[in-house]
Amino acid sequence: MVWVLVGTLAVPLAGFLFILALPRRHVRWIHAVSLTASLVTLALAIALWIAFRPNEAGFQFHIAVRWIEALDIGFRLGIDGISLLLVLLTTFLMPIALLASLEPIRHRQKEYYAMMMLLESAMLGVFVALDTFLFYVFWELVLIPMYFIIGIWGGGNRVYAALKFFLYTLVGSLLMLVAIVWLGVYAEQHAGSFTADFERLRYIAPNLPIELQRWLFWAFALSFCIKVPLFPLHTWLPDAHVEAPTAGSVILAGVLLKMGTYGLVRFNLELFPQASFEYAPLLAWLGVVGILYGALVAFAQNDMKKLIAYSSVSHLGFIVLGIFSMTVEGLQGALLQMVNHGLSTGMLFLCVGMLYERRHTRELAEFGGLAPRMPVFAVLVALAVLSSAGLPGLNGFIGEFLSLLGAAQSRFLDSFLPAVLGACGIILAAAYLLKFYHALMFGQPGNPENYHLRDIHWLERLQLLPLVALFLLIGLYPRPFLQTSEVALRGLVAKLEQLRFGTTTIGVPEPKPPSEQPSPPGVGEPQKLLEEQLRRMPPPRP
Repeated sequence: MVWVLVGTLAVPLAGFLFILALPRRHVRWIHAVSLTASLVTLALAIALWIAFRPNEAGFQFHIAVRWIEALDIGFRLGIDGISLLLVLLTTFLMPIALLASLEPIRHRQKEYYAMMMLLESAMLGVFVALDTFLFYVFWELVLIPMYFIIGIWGGGNRVYAALKFFLYTLVGSLLMLVAIVWLGVYAEQHAGSFTADFERLRYIAPNLPIELQRWLFWAFALSFCIKVPLFPLHTWLPDAHVEAPTAGSVILAGVLLKMGTYGLVRFNLELFPQASFEYAPLLAWLGVVGILYGALVAFAQNDMKKLIAYSSVSHLGFIVLGIFSMTVEGLQGALLQMVNHGLSTGMLFLCVGMLYERRHTRELAEFGGLAPRMPVFAVLVALAVLSSAGLPGLNGFIGEFLSLLGAAQSRFLDSFLPAVLGACGIILAAAYLLKFYHALMFGQPGNPENYHLRDIHWLERLQLLPLVALFLLIGLYPRPFLQTSEVALRGLVAKLEQLRFGTTTIGVPEPKPPSEQPSPPGVGEPQKLLEEQLRRMPPPRP
């Protein structure tokens, strides 16, 4: 299965190279290659999920090949329950995004589909990289195709939006690069050699002096919070969403934003626990402010894409709140909400794109009374709206409920108030989403151009129905998804509780010895001196 994991990165990259080699006039071949590559990648991700052993702690399907010998930088890949769900989300959304591109993208199709393939490979690399330098390479690589997707195939103000997106993310990334180098130098001073191996850094970084942890925590956190984006670093998001093509908005909301929340879990909580304890209340409160602010601003929007963009700011606030509750329930809710938000918001962007292709406007005031003319579309939009609003029985409810439950129970936040105010965001979400749906489907059909709108055809239904199926599956039977990440998150929380309180109530499985497992999971260990940690640390991989 190791090579299956490598294949999830290699297949879209091969699709990228193959499309570049095709003549520009062979549009059908370009479409076929991109769709085939994305579907094969999805099949490989599902194979990983089937073979994944959810009851085992630590990373699985590990591969490590030295890249720069002197600096211990290598091509190191592996997955656990946290990254696996995001790999599945990425590979699931990409074929849908490509189907949504067949009609709207009519110029420079060769370059467009090549960029989409490169983007998929880079996003997957972010979630499976176990080398900090390799993680940074994939993190920055994502910027290039998304910049061109927005800047070439976007709306009228696309160049401004693309530059704003690029510069915001790049500035934060440079801070992360400084922190990665600093970690490697610290490892050289205290462990004998520079390293970018994440599994070795897991033993070294938690023992950094608290003053240094604070600086490194924020160097990583600012990069990730810009990508989330967390209030008040969110201003690039509405512009990028409004100007991006429909498929670009789907991938941007569905996957790229989750790179930031994934980084907060994987790096900030794992490597800098002491600083995480100190700054968890601040970041949790910023998440609450984002929940309320995003919902209120979304309520005031007339542009449908802007409305959905600000709703993302609100929904990502729930994820940040769940992460920094640092409870099993909160982290599971946050991770599941990453998946849920990608599905529900992705579907809303698809629906808005379908209307835009018919009317070439996104202004809500231009529509009204569409339900009698587009009944199938009206039902599907209703499901997406209710999913995003967190209706029980659909996927959005599970993630938001667990995030708020974790915040309410958290010993790290030590306050019930963030959960209470966060719950108010659910009420506000219902308000702006139902207002949006009523104006779109049941308002007065004042514009005669709406009288002859056709209902969605088979290709558009093919894009939406798989999303609806997952709405129902996760909403009614979330156990397979929660079970995938449970052991990894229980281990992380046990480690945090042990470091903070000296005891833990979280039961975790015993890790295998290094001879049987690539890296010790490091769960449930008491805080030790750095020398003792280094004594137990596995040797560098050959």
